[in-house]
Parts: sequence; C-alpha cells; structure tokens
Amino acid sequence: MTMTTEKQKSSTLPMIIVAGLFFILGFATWLNGSLMPYLKQILQLTPFEASLIVGSFYIAVTFTALPSASIIRKVGYKNGMALGMATMMIAGLLFIPAAETQIFPLFLFAQLVMGTGITLLQTAVNPYVVRLGPEESAAARISIMGILNKSAGVVAPMVFAALILSGFESYGGQELTVAQINNMADSLIMPYLGMALFLGLLAFAVKKSPLPELPSEADEDDGKTHGHIKEALAHPNLAFGVLALFFYVAVEVIAGDTIGTFALSLGVKNYAVMTSYTMVCMVIGYILGIFLIPKYVSQHIALTVSAILGLILTLAVVFSDSHSFVIANSILVPFGGAQLPDTLLLIAFLGLANAIVWPAVFPLALSGMGKLTSTGSALLIMGISGGAFGPMVWGLSSSTSLGQQGAYLVMLPCYLFILFYAVKGHKMRSWN
Repeated sequence: MTMTTEKQKSSTLPMIIVAGLFFILGFATWLNGSLMPYLKQILQLTPFEASLIVGSFYIAVTFTALPSASIIRKVGYKNGMALGMATMMIAGLLFIPAAETQIFPLFLFAQLVMGTGITLLQTAVNPYVVRLGPEESAAARISIMGILNKSAGVVAPMVFAALILSGFESYGGQELTVAQINNMADSLIMPYLGMALFLGLLAFAVKKSPLPELPSEADEDDGKTHGHIKEALAHPNLAFGVLALFFYVAVEVIAGDTIGTFALSLGVKNYAVMTSYTMVCMVIGYILGIFLIPKYVSQHIALTVSAILGLILTLAVVFSDSHSFVIANSILVPFGGAQLPDTLLLIAFLGLANAIVWPAVFPLALSGMGKLTSTGSALLIMGISGGAFGPMVWGLSSSTSLGQQGAYLVMLPCYLFILFYAVKGHKMRSWN
C-alpha cells in the first residue's frame, strides 16, 4: 500500500463524519426559508420585520466567528464541533416557549442562538475540508460538502411543510383567525423538540467519535488574537475574500430565503417549499463544480462565470413578468411539476450562479495562510453575516416604490464585487 493510498484511507472516515455535519448545517440553515414566510403569516409581520428572522440568525456570525476561532484553539476542532451542536440544541429548545407565547423577540433570540451554534460548527468543519487533501482540489471537496449542505436545503422545506404546515395549506394568502394562528404556532413545538434531542445525541456522538484532531495553533499565544487578525488581514486575498463571501452570502440568502415570502405575496399556496427550488439549482451547480474543477476549469474562472451569470439573472428577475408562466410550462408542467411564475423560477436559477462561489473563494482566500488558517477561516466565516444584511436591505427596499420584485436589484453590486475578486482580488498578495 502506497503512502498516498494510506493517506486517502485515513482521511475517508473524517470526511464521512464532516459530510454528515455539513448536512446538519444545511438543514438548520435552510429551515429559515420556510420559517420566514411562516412567521410573517402568523405574526402578521411586514417584509422588513420578516427579514429580521433571517437577520438575527446570520448576525450572530459577526459577534461569534472570532470567539469561535479562539475556542477552537483552546479545545480543538472536534470538541468545537460538539460544542457547536450543543448550542444548536439549546436554540431548538428555545423555539418551544417562543411558539407557546408567540412573542416575536423570543423567536429572534432563538435564531440568534442557533446562528451562534452554527458559526462555531462552521469554523471547525470548514478547515477540515480544505486541509484534508491538496489545496488545488479543495474547491471540488467543498463542492461535495456543498451538495450535502444544499441537499439538506432541498429536504428541510419539505420536512417543514410536512411536519409543521400539514393541514394548513388553505391558510396561504389569507388573514388568519386567532384559533388558526394558535394551531399553526403549536405545530412548531414537537418538531423543534425532536430536532433539539437529535442534535444533543449527535454532539455526544461526535465527542466520542474517532475523528482525528487537525494540527492547530494551540501552541500560539492565545492572547494575541488581535495580532493574529492584523497579520491575517495583511493578506489582501484573504481580506477581499471576506468581503466576497459577505456579498455572496447576501445574495445566496436573498435567493434562498426571500423566495418564499415573495411567493406568498404572489398568492402561491406552496410558498413554504420554494426554497427547495433554489437549493436544487445549487446542487446542480455543485455537481458541475465537482466535474469541472480543477480538471477543466480553474477555481477563479468558475468564479468569474458565476458572477456574470448572477448579474444576468438579477436583471432578468427584476424585469420579468410575474404573471408569465413560460418557463414552468416548458420545464416543469410537462413532467407534472407546479405552474410557477417566471420570476420565481429565475430567482431559483440564481442557485446555479451561487453554487460555486463559496467553494472557489474559501481556498483562494486561505491560500498561503499557513499557521493563520483558523484565524483566516474565522474571518471568512464572518462573511456569513452578509446573510443578515442582504434580506434586510431587500426588505427595506421592498417598502419603497421598487416593490418586492424590484428590490432584487440590491444583488447587482454584490455580484460586481464577486466579479472583481474573481478577476483581480484573489491574486493580490500584498497591499503595496
């Protein structure tokens, strides 16, 4: 047996475990796409207030990414993963009193705690994927993890609809009575209790698993956190990478989580599953990434194509006819699919443009970071906070003359910056 074969074999089990964690991350994250219009309906929220449901989830990243890196340096990657899932378990339990009282701030707090747990888990698992193999093929490995993450995004809205919205399909697009609101709110309790128990068991299982510890910066002076940050940001490819991921997550969450709210405004009954359409497109994009990168297309070329496609689709979303069904009649209805407005499907197609961005940016940004990898990873994870601001800017813009459809114009500058990073930003190794 060659040394290469032994290394591949030794990394197989860790990758399987990490793959399972990416599925859990995706499931918990993309529940927001169903939760946002659901709470908008039962709590009678404005589009901006509904965007805070997603915003509170992602804003946790801003405050907890760097502390997460510090925690991982102290306890290790494996314990960091277990702690992340334990925090997610607590968040699941918090949804129970939130549902019983129907107090909006309690939902926001539960979302904030869930975002904190996911940030810790993200900061721990992403370096595994980058460092368990050659750097040049890291985008392909992250794409595999992305398929699982986004496949969970396909499944989560369906599970949400089956377990929570079952029997409430006729409530879509109408003003609810107090009894109907209470029934819908109560339907949250058992599913979130089950999710909390599952996460707790999984945290214990990971803690006791044979997952090996990656080399870390545990021997470094942990009191030099600011020094680590300053040293890491001295690499322009990382600094611009953080901004690229900020704008990427902004457009990813807009496409994945606002599509249900927009569908509700158009009177689409199955609004809770609309996120699944965007996630299916992302899965297709990840599969293309696995086959094309790096054998046929380099990471930065794939990123360039993604940014240009995002710009084109954004303009198509804004200027399309929301009463036209040409796309659905061509590719869905003949196969028994739903007849959905072209605008909704164009939003879903943004999943294709978004799929390769994270897998391409993450390794390009961490290139040459060495001992600063975990700090760089934490800074990149902070880019996820774009998921808080993207939907909120969309929600605010929806209240203007642009309306909900025109508000998708906020994605244009995001894709323009991603294009800059693909063409120039990732190549910069010095600020001089």
